[in-house]
Amino acid sequence: MTLSRRSVIKSALAGGAVAAAGLPLAGPAVAASPPGDVVGRVTVGYQGWFACQGDGAPIDGWWHWSGNWGQSPSPANNAIRSWPDMRDYTSGYRTAYANLGNGSPATLFSSYDQQTVDTHFRWLRDNAIDTAALQRFNPNGSEGPTRDAMAAKVRSAAESHGRKFYVMYDATGWANMRTELPADWTDKMRTHTASPAYAVQNGKPVVGIWGFGFNEPNKAWPAADCLEVVNWFKAQGCYVMGGVPTHWRTGREDSRAGFSDVYHAFDMLSPWMVGRIGTVADTDRFHTDVNTPDQAECDAHGIDYQPCVLPGDVQSRQRAHGDFMWRQFYNMVRLGAQGIYISMFDEYNEGNQIAKTAESTAHVPTNSGFLGLDEDGTACSADYYLRLTGDGGRMLKGQLPLTPVRPTLPMPGGTTPPTGDLALRRPATASGHTQAYAPGNAVDGDPRTYWESPNNAFPQWFQVDLGAAATIRRLVLSLPPDPAWARRTQTLAVLGGTNGSDFTTLLASAGHTFDPAAGNTVTLTLPASSARYVRVRFTANTGWPAGQLSGLEIHSDA
Repeated sequence: MTLSRRSVIKSALAGGAVAAAGLPLAGPAVAASPPGDVVGRVTVGYQGWFACQGDGAPIDGWWHWSGNWGQSPSPANNAIRSWPDMRDYTSGYRTAYANLGNGSPATLFSSYDQQTVDTHFRWLRDNAIDTAALQRFNPNGSEGPTRDAMAAKVRSAAESHGRKFYVMYDATGWANMRTELPADWTDKMRTHTASPAYAVQNGKPVVGIWGFGFNEPNKAWPAADCLEVVNWFKAQGCYVMGGVPTHWRTGREDSRAGFSDVYHAFDMLSPWMVGRIGTVADTDRFHTDVNTPDQAECDAHGIDYQPCVLPGDVQSRQRAHGDFMWRQFYNMVRLGAQGIYISMFDEYNEGNQIAKTAESTAHVPTNSGFLGLDEDGTACSADYYLRLTGDGGRMLKGQLPLTPVRPTLPMPGGTTPPTGDLALRRPATASGHTQAYAPGNAVDGDPRTYWESPNNAFPQWFQVDLGAAATIRRLVLSLPPDPAWARRTQTLAVLGGTNGSDFTTLLASAGHTFDPAAGNTVTLTLPASSARYVRVRFTANTGWPAGQLSGLEIHSDA
């Protein structure tokens, strides 16, 4: 019998172990669009709308930090529901709040500082979050010069940190949007599509429009005007994403009747969810009653579906130390959604931000009444929801197995056994993969599933993010234990790093033999090393021209 390219014979397959055979896997319906900068990706809504007196911004005020922008934020002049963690910013602006619980002065950041935007996009990069949708409200008033400047700052940061961005118009309160919105694109925003960082989908620059069809007084445009604007952007060669009401499909509750043609004209739809759900039970109910029929409607009309995922309002105690947000990721990925929109990155006003947030009362002003991320008794790091979003994105891309169990630790490394398998169900990435043989297969604990790199394209690599720096002493690499897998030697090296981009060699390149007669495993002992990111680099394989792993265990003991 001639064996398959992976040397797995069909008679060895049982119990639905199709993935081990390299056969096509059943999955969600084919998306209307192939993967691009928004399809198959996580997009975060980016406000970029915070300013402080003295920061040099044209708006010259405490923009969105306080109710009265002309006066310093204080308990009596407040516009936010969560306090940011300020430790990564080089500039902070003193407020009228009392000192933080740890005695530090109560300062806030300005989005107008380039270092702030660079810091935010570095966080996106470090957590493998793909794309930012820059919110652009009506720029024809006093806010216009500051918003124009923010677009340039976001472009610069995206280019510097290898992220994508696009302009998302929020038409709220924009009375003359039918003519002024296209004019703003033509006169100002279209120039940013020349950036290599500008998001492209289906070969077209992405533009978002949020607000059409909502049953609200500040969004009262006729359906004909809205349809005209959508079609105008499409005629300009744009891929148009629509931020639409939750009940767009039925035209009730938050959606006005008569907008069906507007909704169906968009290339992608992203129904709004903030204020609609606040518990895991809400999430499951919406998955059944709203998201599933939404996906079917989009599939029927060739529209990409990009549902919202939100972390929850800290002050309302919705977050459940990440379980609320993870359940949404799980429901949307198992649904087969074409992308995910995070509401939002820096929405401290609603308390639904994933950006770094005060961990505890030690990091909030003592007279503010704000809650920290530990409000339910579970300690969470300031970057926890960035890490959680990164893991949700990996599950969307098949780099993590679909699981209802949250894999992200609230405190990095906080509950991982020191001598256990540090890589088990941790986020895995690779230089690439073939068919359904994604990186997550090598850390899912199932010896029958595996990762395989693109063929005939050495070198290739496989990488695990441990979540925090850990001692690395021993690796156990494996291939499926089935005896039909022929004996083979893979030439590989082990590298480690702390930031996901800079690596040092922990074990030099050498040939290692995988033999099914000996369990098809290889154990590598390393000098005591510390790393968060562990990468195995493949340069040859005598059994098949690709890197292959069904398991990668990482241990801190020798």
